[in-house]
Amino acid sequence: MDVSAPSPRERILLTAHDLFYRDGLRATGIDRIIAESGVAKLTFYRCFPSKDELIRTFLDYRHERWMAWFVDALGRHGATAGGGLAPLAPTLAEWFADPLFRGCAFINATAEAGTLPGVAQIVQNHKNEMRQAIAGLLPAGPRQPAVAGAAALAVDGAIVRAQMEGGEAALAGLRLLLDALEAPAG
Repeated sequence: MDVSAPSPRERILLTAHDLFYRDGLRATGIDRIIAESGVAKLTFYRCFPSKDELIRTFLDYRHERWMAWFVDALGRHGATAGGGLAPLAPTLAEWFADPLFRGCAFINATAEAGTLPGVAQIVQNHKNEMRQAIAGLLPAGPRQPAVAGAAALAVDGAIVRAQMEGGEAALAGLRLLLDALEAPAG
């Protein structure tokens, strides 16, 4: 027996992850996930009693995966505690250049399924953790929470713009906003 082979639940989740992110939550039906994951319908429903449960599990999985990538990418681009926001733009440039980039799964989920029980909380938790990672780039002080919040807002805006117009347009605006945020208050 191959112990490295994913379980049926893992196959369903990995398939759903790729399809939900690429095609959207509403556009991806259960029958397609079942067919592409290679499981029986009964197996699917044993693992995930509903599509809603699968969506919440997908978002939790996406959060863990994306945050691990984000923190690692910030480090690859020179992030240090209190060292400033400069690593954000090259980190996002790396993501925007990925041919699989389809925007933020959490912003997209809010637009598609924000009223689904539990989705808003998962999205809020994700955005809070992203903002905390950004705050770690900033020097400690009374402005840190506000600047981190503004930088996170700028990042979300850049993600949406990159999804609509491409990464270069989004990154140019993001760099300007981040520079302005780091300018001394006064």
